[in-house]
Amino acid sequence: MGSSKIEALHFIDGTWIGGNPPLMRAFDHATWLGGGVFDGARAFEGVTPDLDLHCARAVRSARNMGLKSPLSAGEIEEIVRDGIGQFPKDAQLYIRPFLWSTEGWMAPDPASTRICISLTVTPLPEPKGTKVCLSRFRRPSAETAPTDAKAVCLYAQAGRASGEAHERGFDDGIMLDPLGNVAEFSTANLWIAKDGAAITPVPNGTFLNGLTRQRVMQLLGKAGVPVHERTLSFEDVKTADEVFSTGNFGKVMPMVQVEDRRLEIGPTFRQARQLYWEFAHTANR
Repeated sequence: MGSSKIEALHFIDGTWIGGNPPLMRAFDHATWLGGGVFDGARAFEGVTPDLDLHCARAVRSARNMGLKSPLSAGEIEEIVRDGIGQFPKDAQLYIRPFLWSTEGWMAPDPASTRICISLTVTPLPEPKGTKVCLSRFRRPSAETAPTDAKAVCLYAQAGRASGEAHERGFDDGIMLDPLGNVAEFSTANLWIAKDGAAITPVPNGTFLNGLTRQRVMQLLGKAGVPVHERTLSFEDVKTADEVFSTGNFGKVMPMVQVEDRRLEIGPTFRQARQLYWEFAHTANR
């Protein structure tokens, strides 16, 4: 298999295969009852920031959904690194451990959990700026959905928010929590900058406390930037000096429009992105 032509690799049942292989059967539990979780990590420019934490979260998400990973976090990481080595060194990869249930009635049978570890060539998006709007679709509470896992079933609601935004001519939607406070974007954590401080919604059980979010909080705080976790209203976002996101897919990305208000790509975003890239290249290889 020529590495220069590889676009995707998947580790299933002890073997690497290419393409887009079928995984689930018609009556697998996950097919019709949603017993599936995944995680996302990145490899780019020869680094894999926080790969160990992403692998650990995949195992933890599985456990929180009533699944049981057939592999430990360390074993998943070893397999991922083996897969990365089969791509060109400059490849930008999206890394996805996916775990799902094959047996169970309503609850999944944890002993039936399978895993597929996928690596696909997926370029990082350019930080040119994103246009966002308020979505009418909200994030669920911890009592109404498995918000303590990166569960596949949660993404149907996020997809509705994203689709609604695109229909309105925007790139993404801002989702509120059940009480009407700002939660996050459809697939990334939300930040604002105001009067020199970086502010992000306090985790309240309605969205994942993202690994990139946690890392950026740490890096900005260490650099002397005031960082606050607060309950935010949509008005807070609309009147912010800057708005940006953190998440695995794009890492740190700027917003240039919120509804009809235009924004500049500002210094807090630029510092956050620079600090993250420095961290990725010095602490992760």
